[in-house]
Amino acid sequence: MNIDNSKAQMRKGILEYCILLILSKKPLYASDIISELKAAQMIVVEGTLYPLLTRLKNDGYLSYRWEESLQGPPRKYYELTPVGTTFLTELEVSWAELVEAIQQLKVNDAGKKDKG
Repeated sequence: MNIDNSKAQMRKGILEYCILLILSKKPLYASDIISELKAAQMIVVEGTLYPLLTRLKNDGYLSYRWEESLQGPPRKYYELTPVGTTFLTELEVSWAELVEAIQQLKVNDAGKKDKG
């Protein structure tokens, strides 16, 4: 079994949540989102990020605006919409439930090992 593949799949599953968390703080340019994800060890490439940003925008969770740049062409800044903020709140509840369920499984597993 390849641990790197399993880790990549786990990260992929929570990437949407992570992007919304990042954008809940302030509007950001795509490369800034990538930098924040990399800093958190959630490594992602542009080819993964842009389709996800587009899908989140099409679903109404994100909007974007263009800003002139001093260094090159205008930049597209993404931000949460009110619908996106509500969705993020729902994801946060789901994440807390998932963490609690996994913790319960770990506790149950530890108890079985002690008894065995």
